[in-house]
Amino acid sequence: GRAPRGPEPASSGTRGGFSFLPPARGALEVGEVPVGCLLVYEGRVLGEGRNEVNETKNATRHAEMVAIDQVLDWCRQNNKNHEEVFSNSVLYVTVEPCIMCAAARFGGCGSVLSISSDDMVDTGEPFECISGYYAKEAVELLKAFYRQENPNAPKSKVRKKDRRK
Repeated sequence: GRAPRGPEPASSGTRGGFSFLPPARGALEVGEVPVGCLLVYEGRVLGEGRNEVNETKNATRHAEMVAIDQVLDWCRQNNKNHEEVFSNSVLYVTVEPCIMCAAARFGGCGSVLSISSDDMVDTGEPFECISGYYAKEAVELLKAFYRQENPNAPKSKVRKKDRRK
């Protein structure tokens, strides 16, 4: 079965009583693309992730993958079946998950490909995707990221400050 839908979001950046914007803010503070997520099972946060791509120099360390790894660890430590846990979990994420994260279970929620649809082959059970919560806040975090200079960019790709005007 699917995890129940939570109540309507509060104004503090929460959904279902869980705050999912702070991990994204944490990513921005360390120069990562500001994506944050929570994986909640039976009312308990089992995974909290933020992008760690730049700091780990690993392109797969998206927020969702970090949270998934935490849930897998929890399942091993608590002798729980990860398939049951994931199928009954709720994912809260600041932006639509990419196709890599969709393949892990989530995402592709309609902008390019609708992984959540039961018309897809071999994607597991269909799931409900509700979008638009805290879209303004998520967009503002992304804008803040793209206004700053990328410290990992090659020198030839670094924007000149006078060109940004």
